[in-house]
Amino acid sequence: MELFGRRAETAALDRLLDRAADGAGGGLVVWGEPGIGKTALLDYAVAAASDATVLRCRGTRMEAGLAFAALHELLWPVMDRLETLAAPQAAALRGALGMSRDTTSPFLIGAAVLSLVAGLARERPVLVVVDDAQWVDEATAHCLGFLARRVATDPVVVLLSGHEDPASGPWEGFPAMEVVGLADDDARRLVDAVVPDADEALVDHTIRAAGGNPLALHELPTLDRETDGEAPLLPSGGPVPVGPRLRRAFCARVEALEPSARALLLLAAAEDRGDRHVVHRAGSGWGVDTSTWEEVLRSGLIRASGARLEFRHPLIRAAVYDGAPFLERQAAHRALAAALPMDATAERAWHLAAAAEGPDEDVATLLEQAAEQCLQRSAGPIAARTLRRAAELSPTPAAAARRLAAAARAAWAAGNAKAARQLLEDAERLCGEPPVARMSGGLRGILEFAYGMPERAHRYLVCDMAVVPETPRTVELGTVAVRAAWSAGRPDLQQEALQQVRAVNTDGDPALSELLPVLRNWWSCYDQTGEVTPIPLDMASGTVGRLGTAAWELLPPVPLVQAWGIEGGLLDVLRVQAAQLRRRHELAALAVVLSQTAVLDLGAGRWGAAEAAATEGLQLAEEVGADHVATQCHASLGSLAAARGDSRAVAEHTTRILQVSVPRGVRALSAAAYWHRGRAALFDGRPQESLSDLLCLAEPGHEAAHPTCALFAAVDTVEAAVQVGNTDVVEAQVAMVEEWAQRTGATWARTAGHRLRALVQGRSAAEASFRAALDVVGAAGNPFEYARTRLLYGEWLRRARRRADARLQLAGAAEVFDRLGAEPLRARALREQALTERPTAPHVPGSPTAAGLTAQELRVARLAADRLTNREIAAKLLISPRTVGHHLANVYPKLGITSRADLARIDFAGGLRFSTAGD
Repeated sequence: MELFGRRAETAALDRLLDRAADGAGGGLVVWGEPGIGKTALLDYAVAAASDATVLRCRGTRMEAGLAFAALHELLWPVMDRLETLAAPQAAALRGALGMSRDTTSPFLIGAAVLSLVAGLARERPVLVVVDDAQWVDEATAHCLGFLARRVATDPVVVLLSGHEDPASGPWEGFPAMEVVGLADDDARRLVDAVVPDADEALVDHTIRAAGGNPLALHELPTLDRETDGEAPLLPSGGPVPVGPRLRRAFCARVEALEPSARALLLLAAAEDRGDRHVVHRAGSGWGVDTSTWEEVLRSGLIRASGARLEFRHPLIRAAVYDGAPFLERQAAHRALAAALPMDATAERAWHLAAAAEGPDEDVATLLEQAAEQCLQRSAGPIAARTLRRAAELSPTPAAAARRLAAAARAAWAAGNAKAARQLLEDAERLCGEPPVARMSGGLRGILEFAYGMPERAHRYLVCDMAVVPETPRTVELGTVAVRAAWSAGRPDLQQEALQQVRAVNTDGDPALSELLPVLRNWWSCYDQTGEVTPIPLDMASGTVGRLGTAAWELLPPVPLVQAWGIEGGLLDVLRVQAAQLRRRHELAALAVVLSQTAVLDLGAGRWGAAEAAATEGLQLAEEVGADHVATQCHASLGSLAAARGDSRAVAEHTTRILQVSVPRGVRALSAAAYWHRGRAALFDGRPQESLSDLLCLAEPGHEAAHPTCALFAAVDTVEAAVQVGNTDVVEAQVAMVEEWAQRTGATWARTAGHRLRALVQGRSAAEASFRAALDVVGAAGNPFEYARTRLLYGEWLRRARRRADARLQLAGAAEVFDRLGAEPLRARALREQALTERPTAPHVPGSPTAAGLTAQELRVARLAADRLTNREIAAKLLISPRTVGHHLANVYPKLGITSRADLARIDFAGGLRFSTAGD
């Protein structure tokens, strides 16, 4: 096969194939306008990969709504290899391909396809070719994306062709190669090869009209001859749109055929799957016989290979279908529906839907059944599209609204919140908000909670509790309503919703009733009255498993559970839930669970796991448009960045949080942003800046005011206030933490209360408080905060001149900070540790300490020379302003100076020499 003018493109394909032969896989999207030569390049790759196993499929318009249709075509030649897969993967793939009724999950299907292809690649390289990828059904597209992103170390090449730049969608991030028109010289060579005896005028006209498009260059010269030049090539003096021009010409070629041949072409175009047997059965009542097939195949418009039919180019199929009258297209779809086997529910439903002239309840019901099959195969986007079409064919507004509500649920489960919102709005226009709330299971409130304003979400959810018929769903809506009020920082609304949840009668639901002891204990964290106090529970594995299969909506926010100190077992529940949601491909809910998991991992010192969960959750949340979940993930990543001393990342994450949370009134997230900014400043030695941010959390009416966050941040607020000498703030903050510790007995609160009391007490009492903080049972379960306590205690011991004791605490703190990657506090611990070391060698003349300055005096002198005040120096070095003055009083006589102004002229890098104006 000769390709004109495609040297660069074929070289790129050759490089991909060569790398695969050497064991390195990859992928490429070849894209460009119709007829530009994408399929020819794919054919070149197939021919060049003579030693490879080739798996090939083509997307079609008709099958775009059939889940895994393209995957079925792709894997059909190797279906016998399913037996080599692990049982769960084989079962998932059989379910996806319609070979069984097993419930499937996209993750398992993707893993099964990857295992299957990798197994083939162990024998010889594999080339996966997907033509017209823009028409591939979404389920297959996601599966192929999963495959292509994981074959870098296998001899596997994935090649796709499409019309659009793959900058977004399932092929986002793939290497791409745009195929453009041929240069005039190459175009001329192609025309000469197609029509060797063409006159120069025809060749010139063809080149100008085609604009470098190979299909146009191939077809226009012959079409011009067939139409005797009736359709001018250059009606406006320049290149014409290739598609419309060729379509008109192809239609003219079709019109020249016998009526039965035109009918056969229309059946093939309407069927669009290339199933020759179905087209043959459908044509039996249309006068199609052997001679008809021979005429159609002779025309060159369509090709047959075994049981497969294929138009020479998709434009021909479009020209045949679009050029036929509507009544003929209707008849073709009805004939095809009748020719299909009874178990081909989705295919028959879509053909009958294409033939429908108006509302048709039978067809709408059939589409609804097809959508249910899609949901069983975890193909939510296709289910939503199918239900929307069912709604369009519904004879009554109520039936249409019911199907639109179901479509909204499918879209939400698949992670398409924008589509879900639109479908709900369409349904509400048909029959009002309360009926749609009942039919959708209160989805509007869930969407508002995930993407909008929490106070509005609370209002929707509380209202919809009264209309949803299922008790479990009523409880789920109620718990999200409580959570929305907590997010908004509205204790009054929180208590109101909690009372409604507690009032729901669950006696008729044994499964829910079985979980209620644990759930009610968690829900008590919301209680503002103090009448019910949650307690830590030891959960058996069976309870964890059952909770893991429950809806995520039933669980409270992790920070609130942590505040009460009863988070034990919650991480196991969330991990089970995450596994379940992955299997069901419920991306929006999975993002929620991952965002909560990250918070628990942070508190337990599993920073690597926290970062992984938050990063994946952020990616999923952004993919599905879940703004609030994305900001929760930003909050976890911002907390990590603050502890690690990455000020740029802190600024980036907190800015992203506030852009979303402030306009929508999500105070829990706004408070998290202020808190992480304050911590970053505190760890960086900027206590005054830190205090300014942290005090906002307890300031009534402030955009970041939130009681739970203010409680957690008290440990940072007090430390910053002590460093700057703001005694007005300290006592109230310490009292708040101590009261909470007394009320809840939470380990973190008891530890924090002792630590904060140590910061404000005298010597002996301070040490007793430090020791009490370190001795709280379970305090080491949060290694970062435990190390912070040891750091503060070590600094206190060092100032008390107990150097050996100080070194022990400081070294332990430094080791934990080093392991976690908390660089600012590690450096601080090491700096303090250095101050505990006794000098082991005499001073060397000319060294910085030649003047007899101690290490601390040198630090004070340097900062004073930089024009910092005593209070600012004290904050930097964690000593009192009075101690700074004492050190400076020693520095001046040792250096032979009398003032701060003289310090500015000391050469600290040159042996502490006093610089004169002439130096």
